[in-house]
Amino acid sequence: MSAVPVARPVRAAGEGRLVPVLVVVAAIVALWYAAAVLMNWQTTVDRLARAGTTATFTQTVAETWSAERPLLPAPHQIVAEIWKTTATVKPSSARSLLFHAWVTLSSTLTGFAAGTLLGVALAVGIVHSRTLDKSLMPWIVTSQTIPILAVAPMIIVVLNSVGVQGLIPKAVISTYLSFFPVAVGMVKGLRSPDILHLDLMRTYGASRTAVLTKLRLPASLPFLFASMKVAVAASLVGAIVGELPTGAVAGLGARLLAGSYYGQTVQIWAALVAASAMAAVLVGFVSLAERVVLRRTGALG
Repeated sequence: MSAVPVARPVRAAGEGRLVPVLVVVAAIVALWYAAAVLMNWQTTVDRLARAGTTATFTQTVAETWSAERPLLPAPHQIVAEIWKTTATVKPSSARSLLFHAWVTLSSTLTGFAAGTLLGVALAVGIVHSRTLDKSLMPWIVTSQTIPILAVAPMIIVVLNSVGVQGLIPKAVISTYLSFFPVAVGMVKGLRSPDILHLDLMRTYGASRTAVLTKLRLPASLPFLFASMKVAVAASLVGAIVGELPTGAVAGLGARLLAGSYYGQTVQIWAALVAASAMAAVLVGFVSLAERVVLRRTGALG
């Protein structure tokens, strides 16, 4: 008897979250199919005319959704391409989307880890040194005003000139993009404790290290994880951008380049969807780590 009232709210809450998501997804898919018809209509009509084929409106619409090189591929074409390049080939094959995703993921995680550590270290230094706060923080902000498309080729060329190739140059670009949100967020987080709490720690004679580990760092955890969600997505963008100016033969950036060279728009969109899914998974893992850490530290009930 007592189990029924508990089960109903849980099911209702799940349905309440699921239905809006499904409605939005259905609307996006419907609009995408409509956009595919509009963008591919003229080229499809011209192709049918050259072939001497007379098609009805319905047949023409179907043709816009099955063109070999559409201006905008239909969702089912992208799904079919992803399935073909993941389930029908070996993951170690250069034709596998999983292979290219792993290459990009390796650079992303390396750059994300380095960027997070660099951002935290800079934040700790800025909070504890007024000189660093006044001198370093403006340069950190200024560094992000330079377009990454201008910075990436320079980083690649400089590192290649000293014999550094492969994963490291792309990881450096990912680090460049990911350290900024972590540094800014951690500065805010480390300064978030109430002044009364800081005074209490000083009253007890706590050292700077004790204040940092016992008060500032625990208070900064929500800010850190919020920044890391932004940083991991930025790191993925950096890894992909790092593959573009190098003529890379592996990675999602390489798939984008190959698709643009040969006019394979379905391949381009498949790589974009794979990158989006990867970003969502990475942000999800950061969110999961946030819940675990905050629960263990008592910040969550």
